[in-house]
Amino acid sequence: MPFSEAEKTNIESAMEVFFERRRPREEVRDKLDLAYRIEDQSVVIYLIWPIRDKPGKIREEMIAKATYVKSRMKWKVYWMRADMKWHLYSPEPEVKTFPDFLILVDEDANHCFWG
Repeated sequence: MPFSEAEKTNIESAMEVFFERRRPREEVRDKLDLAYRIEDQSVVIYLIWPIRDKPGKIREEMIAKATYVKSRMKWKVYWMRADMKWHLYSPEPEVKTFPDFLILVDEDANHCFWG
């Protein structure tokens, strides 16, 4: 089941604060930028940049994903490995709140999200 409007608003507000710290400077955003999307019960954070030989096309590199498990009232935390599949973030596979997820991604103590 998709997020309610109130839940979406809370996610968008938290992402706004996260982007203030993490998003590239405005003058380079046409070359590299950070974005997110909401997919059902998940929020995916990814990098975007133009494909040089294909004007108007962009490439996306997935950074992190949080999936809300309503029955447990927790967020599962995932990172994209080199095999291009989502894997649970083993140091801390679940967090209580969406802002807790963003703190994990921002700090990236194990260099899984930002390299």
